This record gives sequence, C-alpha cells and structure tokens, in this order.
Amino acid sequence: MAEYYETNKARWNELVEIHAKSEEYDLEGFIAGRNSLHQAELDILGDVTGKSLFHLQCHFGLDTISWARLGARATGVDFSETAIELAREIAKKVGSDAEFVCGNIYDLPQVHEGEYDIVFTSIGVLCWLQEIDRWGSIIAHYLKPGGTFLLVESHPLMWVFDDESKGLRIRYSYWHREEPLTWEQDGSYAAEDAKLENRRSYEWQHSASDVLNSLIKAGLRIKEVKEYPYLPWKYLESAEKGSDGYWRIPGDRLPQMWSVEAVKI
Repeated sequence: MAEYYETNKARWNELVEIHAKSEEYDLEGFIAGRNSLHQAELDILGDVTGKSLFHLQCHFGLDTISWARLGARATGVDFSETAIELAREIAKKVGSDAEFVCGNIYDLPQVHEGEYDIVFTSIGVLCWLQEIDRWGSIIAHYLKPGGTFLLVESHPLMWVFDDESKGLRIRYSYWHREEPLTWEQDGSYAAEDAKLENRRSYEWQHSASDVLNSLIKAGLRIKEVKEYPYLPWKYLESAEKGSDGYWRIPGDRLPQMWSVEAVKI
C-alpha cells in the first residue's frame, strides 16, 4: 500500500503547480474573492458560522478557505506537502484563518488531534483510498457527537463507463477490488494537455453500499442521500456543458454526482 500512495502523492505534488495555473481553479479569481464551493454543498450545510469544520483531502485548500470565508473555523488536510504549502500561502495572502495539516488520511490520528462539528470531503476523493471502512472510522474519530459529515462526490455508477467512448459503454467493474486500477497518462481533469514526469497513478472503485456501510459501521446515521444528473467537470464524451457550468448527459438519463449527509450518533 505504501508504494501505491507514494506514487499517487508524487503525481499530486507535481499537479499542484499545474492546477494552480489552470483556468479550472482560477486562482486569481479566488484570491479576488470567488467562492469555490458547489451549490449542493452550500445548500446542504447551510450556515456554518462559528462551526468547526475538518476538510479531508483538500488539495491546495480553496474549498477549505471558502468555508472559512463563510464563517467556519476550517482546517484542511492533504497528503501532498506541496499542496499544503501552497494552501498556507494562499490563506495568508487572502487573510484567512484557515489552518492546514499534512498527512495521509489513514495516519491522521497520529499527527492531528481534535473534534469537529463538521467533517467534509468533496469531488474526486474516494478513488484514491483503498480501505473504505477505515475511511469511515477516521470520519467518526474526528466528529463530535451529533456532528455532521458531508460527502459530495462523483456517482459510483459513473465509473463503470468508458470515458473514451461517445456512448455509454461499460468498461470497468462497479465493485471494489483490492488491486487498484493502474494508469499511465499525462494531463489531469484541470489540465488535459499537461506533460507529467509522474505519469503513473492508482485508483480504487467503491460502490454506493461500500460507502454507506463504512459510515454506518463507524457509528454514523445516514441522514440523507441525494443524486444529481450533472458533474462540475466532463467525464463522458457525450456530456454537454450547460449555462450553469455543469456537465450533463443529454436527457439527464443517469446520476453523475451524489451527496451523503450523515450524523454521528
């Protein structure tokens, strides 16, 4: 497992500078005051003023800082040292009191203490985690009793389809496997033409039941699950970008994103 995560971390370390310069992240606009959060996240959590919030897998912290701008006492965590360094620089530049911790999600209890009103994680995060039950236990570890967990993520069903096909052709298994999918490729969702030294990455699929059961086993009560016909980035070739900036499959035939809200009992 260490080899998988170190390989992924090397890739993400390299992507930090590339993403920071990309139109997708619009760092200049963010520094000027743009909020990077998606409407679904804002609608579900509502007013976060004065609440402590722990953001897992935060990349270089734009969403973390956005929550802080909305009044939360926000802390972000990511395994990429390069990402956390940039997150701290951005926070200082915009005058945010958001804090950042560097660490692998599974090792967090050894490097960070605390309990939070909210634990939050969003978009493109679960595929980098091999052990989903341990993920659930980490969330429970950091939540106060009665605290809220929110996941907003690409829908598990989407990952069975061939992203290189114009149709809806099934290519991958829906079910989790111990051995990861292995990729050798340049570019990323935010910079398709980027040339990378660290081209290899490893990912894991997790079914909806995997995710929900990991939270239930950890002592959380599922409050609400929602499904959405759009994604904030293009996955399938057939998807079309709407005036709202989201990508939809014509006819809204399939869920592309989902959210899970849970409460620590």
